Amino acid sequence: MTTAKTTGAATLTDGVRAEATIDLAALRGNLAALRERVGAATVMATVKADAYGHGAVRCAREAVAAGIGWLGTALPQEALALRAAGIRPDQARIVCWLWTPGGPWREALLADVDVSVSGQWALDELLAAVRTTGVPARVHLKADTGLGRNGCQPHDWPELVAAARRAEAEGMLTVVGVWSHFAAADEPGHPSIQAQLDAFREALAHAEAAGLRPEVRHLANSPATLLLPQSHYDLVRTGLAMYGLSPVPEVGAPADFGLRPVMALTARLALVKHVPGGHGVSYGHHYTTPGPTTLGLVPVGYGDGIPRHASGAGPVQIAGKWRTVAGRVAMDQFVVDLGGDTPAVGDEVLLFGNGERGEPTAEDWGRAAGTIAYEIVTRIGARVPRRYLGGIADEPQPGGPLAQGVPAAQSFAPGTPTPDVLAPGVLAPDVLAPGGGLVGGALVDGALG
Repeated sequence: MTTAKTTGAATLTDGVRAEATIDLAALRGNLAALRERVGAATVMATVKADAYGHGAVRCAREAVAAGIGWLGTALPQEALALRAAGIRPDQARIVCWLWTPGGPWREALLADVDVSVSGQWALDELLAAVRTTGVPARVHLKADTGLGRNGCQPHDWPELVAAARRAEAEGMLTVVGVWSHFAAADEPGHPSIQAQLDAFREALAHAEAAGLRPEVRHLANSPATLLLPQSHYDLVRTGLAMYGLSPVPEVGAPADFGLRPVMALTARLALVKHVPGGHGVSYGHHYTTPGPTTLGLVPVGYGDGIPRHASGAGPVQIAGKWRTVAGRVAMDQFVVDLGGDTPAVGDEVLLFGNGERGEPTAEDWGRAAGTIAYEIVTRIGARVPRRYLGGIADEPQPGGPLAQGVPAAQSFAPGTPTPDVLAPGVLAPDVLAPGGGLVGGALVDGALG
């Protein structure tokens, strides 16, 4: 089994309050391990939500450099930002699957983005954009096989398939994919798993009987990629696993699947002080010092994505020792009880990493906050800069060659509004950030929370 490699420990950049280091060598290694696991199936790198907080443009480019030919996003704005950053159609297919009425169908077609359709309303809007642009669409039809979220219900599936087949016969689109999503692939033995496998086979059979010949059939998310080989079909959509976190921690840790966590979050002590016993700490005095001690101030808080639900429980490592958040996490800071130790102001506080130095992991923070590791890394916000290590891809170059009609980002000075070609329906990007990525709800070289 391939095991992801890492660039090793990274120290905090001088003068920085806090930063997230992103180990791109580990990212590539994780993708290699996942490719090995799925055999003949193809791996999609899912980079929605700013690549789960890791930085969509940088992670997408690294995945492409590592040989990944499919990228997945939730929002069309995310897909358009990747194209605007220079990821060309000949380098990677990009699929986006979460649409609302009035969305940027036209812009997606012009940027050669694959679109997901879950209902007749979406197909109607897409076909209107095809007529306007003259660009045939690449469509993935999504079936709701039991998750109850997006996707077409079985009783509506025949009508949607028939309409898509008619449009395909007219040359307006190609149905390149049929897909669905699991509800409980992270719970081995859950009865919904087999039910969804059966429902997906039925949806596929109906589509094929209607004359559709999809290029890719895809059902597996990260947990299914690791645990359900019968769900792999032609394409697997890897999300959390590519970032080196286990989507099934009850089954195995990342190392058990040949994975290494990609993100480490580090801060710098802003203050160390002696206080007497009985001293209240942070809002509401939910923690009171049991005796004379030292307190350390860590200058990150829920404004940076540190979960307030981890108040009194979130772990950190300082000078090789685990400490716990004392009292409430505030917007910009939290406090730890150092038990009389006196580390220097400016010393590093390792909130989470890959665990190889004995530090907490994102999974540890998930347990402390009563949530999942997915949320811990994804919520790290724009105030925390990302530093990338071990990359092989070229630096992002906004404004690379794009499909017809989509503007090159480099054509506009930093801070200027983007052109109207991205409207209507494009909520972002709004402006271009100095040095590259797009901001205003899009991507700033890995800095969206």
